[in-house]
Amino acid sequence: MDGAQAEQLARRFLEERGLYWQAANFRTRRGEIDLIMRDNDVLVFVEVRARRPSRFGTAAESITRQKIRRLQAAASAYLQSRRLYNSAMCRFDVVAVQAGAGQPPRIEWIKNAFTI
Repeated sequence: MDGAQAEQLARRFLEERGLYWQAANFRTRRGEIDLIMRDNDVLVFVEVRARRPSRFGTAAESITRQKIRRLQAAASAYLQSRRLYNSAMCRFDVVAVQAGAGQPPRIEWIKNAFTI
């Protein structure tokens, strides 16, 4: 499963749970946000991680401090570009998609995975 397929799967998964899609693949020089969703009044920045089962850890465990800093910088740029910086409640979620050969994908949704 490639990254684009994982993002589509994650978007569907979140929409089925009541979140609304806002944007995808928001890019800045500082970083990229895979999905931006809305959960009631909360703007949700979603990092989608796709991995095959491995002894090297889960998809969620592959998010480094440097990646978190880039996500935070990209989220700040998004908020500033939409003039939402002082008014939007936000959170960072991770959707980890683990796909094995011949197995249906396993999805783990980590709400509020980290804060800014």
